[in-house]
Amino acid sequence: MAPTDEINTDDREADGADGPRGASPGSGRPPAHPLGTGGPARMPRWLPRAVVLVLALYACFQLGSWAFHQLIGLLINILIAFFVALAMEPAVGRMAARGMRRGLATFLVFLALMIATVGFVVLLGSMLAGQIVDMVEQFPKYLDSVINWVNHSFHTELSRVEVQDSLLHSDWLQKYVQNSATGVLDVSTTVLGGLFRLLTIFLFAFYFAADGPRLRRTICSVLPPARQAEVLRAWEIAVDKTGGYLYSRGLMALISGVAHYVLLQILGVPYAPALAVWVGLVSQFIPTIGTYLAGALPMLLAFTVDPWYAVWVLGFVVIYQQFENYMLQPKLTAKTVDIHPAVAFGSVIAGTALMGAVGALIAIPAVATLQAFLGAYVKRYDVTDDPRVHGRHQPRGQDSTDAA
Repeated sequence: MAPTDEINTDDREADGADGPRGASPGSGRPPAHPLGTGGPARMPRWLPRAVVLVLALYACFQLGSWAFHQLIGLLINILIAFFVALAMEPAVGRMAARGMRRGLATFLVFLALMIATVGFVVLLGSMLAGQIVDMVEQFPKYLDSVINWVNHSFHTELSRVEVQDSLLHSDWLQKYVQNSATGVLDVSTTVLGGLFRLLTIFLFAFYFAADGPRLRRTICSVLPPARQAEVLRAWEIAVDKTGGYLYSRGLMALISGVAHYVLLQILGVPYAPALAVWVGLVSQFIPTIGTYLAGALPMLLAFTVDPWYAVWVLGFVVIYQQFENYMLQPKLTAKTVDIHPAVAFGSVIAGTALMGAVGALIAIPAVATLQAFLGAYVKRYDVTDDPRVHGRHQPRGQDSTDAA
């Protein structure tokens, strides 16, 4: 037994002497981990770089958000100019196909558009100025007629002198004059800003229309051949849908102008043809409030003839607006841009919520373009011959497979 005890003792001593560093000799326990010695924990090497990267990304996001909000006006102007160029593309393309330089063709189209716009504005401005002068000269007569009607209807004893004195010495009139005097600078700034915006839109639209082929080549040069065909097809669809939308708007403007012209001729309101053109254009190309804004001028001129005629014009404008919204516009819009009337109405509401009047104006051609482009990628199947598909009730006890 003694030799065996010596061998075991020697083995334990050898294990303790040759064991790993950090273990107690002869203890038989595993060595302790270096971090477990109670020293300070080291920060991971990736943490500072991650913090710097997060801060840089946040700074870039804030910078991009600030730049987007500063440039959103310019981006909207470019979007409007793009749709204007799409609307001009058919006319410019026909003139260029006959051998005319594309830049000259675009200039001629713009020149015709500007001449028509300026002539229309000058005609309406001169008409409006003349009518305002007549109204100012005839204002006492109109006021006497209104006062006589009020006295006769409500058994009052009003006089024109008392009404004029109360109006001239009223607080709201004085405040209105003061606000108007202080707001002249704001109005001038707004007008100059509008002119600058209009010039920006025309400039971008001119370059988009004149350099349309070059722009398409530039876009296609960074895309593979398959994507190039898709881009060109989308561009062609956008041109067709935008032209169809403008055609529908022009047709509705013609119908609206004719309807209001008949009414104004019946009432004997002066300048009926010019007013009809005004109502047709403004009511169709200024969304949402265009009809009421266009009807204000005919009401004003009708009031100079007879105050009751202004009421007739107002009633006709309201009734025609309902007829146009629920009967005329859905059918014409769905036929020219090939979208469902509910989709057209919803796209106008969505465009107004996103971009205001501009969004309402370009929402329908944009949605029509997107729908026509994506329609080529939707796989369609034959519809089963089921009575419920055609809106008929299925007889009781008959299976759908038997009906098929």
